[in-house]
Amino acid sequence: MRIWARQFKDTHMLKDSLIVDESTETRTHKVFKALEKVCQEMDLAQPVWLDRNVKDFKRSGKVRFFKDSFIEEIPFDYLEFQIIEED
Repeated sequence: MRIWARQFKDTHMLKDSLIVDESTETRTHKVFKALEKVCQEMDLAQPVWLDRNVKDFKRSGKVRFFKDSFIEEIPFDYLEFQIIEED
């Protein structure tokens, strides 16, 4: 599985990270581990999965975490988290 995370501010990408997970864990475990890894790399607190985030991710494999998903202040508009290749 490959997951791409990107930070955006004013429609410009500030940072990105590609996570590759070839383990045999479940899809859910891979997603949560990838988000944890991305947040460590980007020095962010992990966002909270709101109901709309879960719905978007289930529907399209992509989710945007806006400021209301983070406990701390973030210096960007949103974090986009997207599955770009599944096993």
